[in-house]
Amino acid sequence: MPFIPHTESDTQAMLRDMGVEDIEELFDEIPSELRCLGLKGIPKALTEFQLARLMRERSAKDQIKLNFMGAGAYEHHIPAAVWEIATRGEYYSAYTPYQAEASQGTLQVIYEYQTMMASLTGLDVSNASLYDGASALAEAILMAVRINRKSRSKRVLIPKTVHPF
Repeated sequence: MPFIPHTESDTQAMLRDMGVEDIEELFDEIPSELRCLGLKGIPKALTEFQLARLMRERSAKDQIKLNFMGAGAYEHHIPAAVWEIATRGEYYSAYTPYQAEASQGTLQVIYEYQTMMASLTGLDVSNASLYDGASALAEAILMAVRINRKSRSKRVLIPKTVHPF
């Protein structure tokens, strides 16, 4: 899908709807020393085609693929059987059956996932039992708010495009 830039009036309308004066105000939460103030070596005005070509040329020069994910999360061979097992209904649904013995595999997968996510994110807890739609959104927001209790910000941004039903 091609990128179609917003007009100045579109941008002003969006900022007004969000209750901010300018785009910089959206980034107030980010410490200034962590902000990127410009893209180095990329001309100001490029077409989509020119930018894609520039990025392809630059990525072709990369010799070493750095991976900082750790915990075995890197590009490696995944046997075809893994896809078959992972797509079984008892694994991909957020809903667990009521019979304890029937849900042991799902519960084990959820536990392993939560443990890995907590390790990767550095959080004390991780929740993988989110149900669909509105309850998942509410649970995710509540978890984020609880984890960030010491933060100055009390805002939670939810775009109108999120439809949790």
